[in-house]
Amino acid sequence: MEAVTMDADVAVRISAPAEKRNWWVEPLKPYAGADMRRSLLCLATSVVPYLLLWPVMVLLLAVSYPLTLLVAIPASGFLLRTYIVFHDCSHGSFMTTKRANTWLGVATGLIAYSPFHSWRQEHAGHHASAGDLDRRGVGDVETLTVNEYYAKSWSGRLAYRLMRSPWVMFTIGPLWALALQPRIVPSDKRPRIRRSHLYTNLALLVLVGAVIWLIGWKAYLLIQLPMILMAGAAGIWLFYVQHQFEGVYWTRSDDWSYVDAALAGSSYLKLPKVLQFFTGNIGLHHVHHLSPRIPNYNLQRAHDENEFLHRAPTISLWDGLRSVRLKLIDESSGQGRLVTFAQARRAYAITPATRRPTVKPADQPTA
Repeated sequence: MEAVTMDADVAVRISAPAEKRNWWVEPLKPYAGADMRRSLLCLATSVVPYLLLWPVMVLLLAVSYPLTLLVAIPASGFLLRTYIVFHDCSHGSFMTTKRANTWLGVATGLIAYSPFHSWRQEHAGHHASAGDLDRRGVGDVETLTVNEYYAKSWSGRLAYRLMRSPWVMFTIGPLWALALQPRIVPSDKRPRIRRSHLYTNLALLVLVGAVIWLIGWKAYLLIQLPMILMAGAAGIWLFYVQHQFEGVYWTRSDDWSYVDAALAGSSYLKLPKVLQFFTGNIGLHHVHHLSPRIPNYNLQRAHDENEFLHRAPTISLWDGLRSVRLKLIDESSGQGRLVTFAQARRAYAITPATRRPTVKPADQPTA
């Protein structure tokens, strides 16, 4: 899949040759590309307040740690907004030039502990394969079909249950996704990707080391760890529920459609305004997947002014919280719907063995 090594908007065109007309491009063109005034305002309401709140929390440590944690709540929100800026830079939508997007992406990646070039490649793969049962595992939370799950040993099923447990996803998950996993330099990737990890790790060693030298390692952990947990848990939940909800689109490659994956496989997560602000409008995920070059601050307007975008599934905050209980893809439904473990047990029990698809090693989702 060469598309995975390219920017997301290029990868999309390669992955969907049957849709060369790209009928959605013209209606959404007015919203795509950076507006520097809006981008600077976005930076002033994400990166800047996050960096300003850091010394405030350092000073508050000497007064009251509960008060420090109280300030860490909005700081975590601004860290999440900073991650959205990082995300937009990976699509080349936040700044007016490719070089500016890259430099800002690298800088915000250091704030978010993420190697920019590596993350951009993996995320492009996610855009090129979301909703495709045969290409799962690229930038996603691992999701098995019912038959794949029951083909595993009891230890494999236990590991999958633990991995999909909210307690693991939203506690260990943020630490792994933000602090630990990006530090691993992948040996099987291209030199550019390995350098992305290596240089990010070296830069973080200098930056974090300087902060620890100034305030001490205990103070650093008391401030940074809660923010990683809060912002990371929110980020994992956001990217999770955008593609894991009742009636979500999953199908095999032969029937996969880029438009259907965007408008039926990505949700419109309708959040209260204050949460929509801190999440950088990423809840309008259907618009983002259809046109990744639209910056976060134009997503709502694009949705409101284009009726064809209203066909995307709309889910509430409560719907998003409830979707965490969905664990497996039930292909026997004919629609690839997500089901709970209890529903999967019933579906597997009533599906004749002769109709259960054989799970081959090549069909297993990648890590």
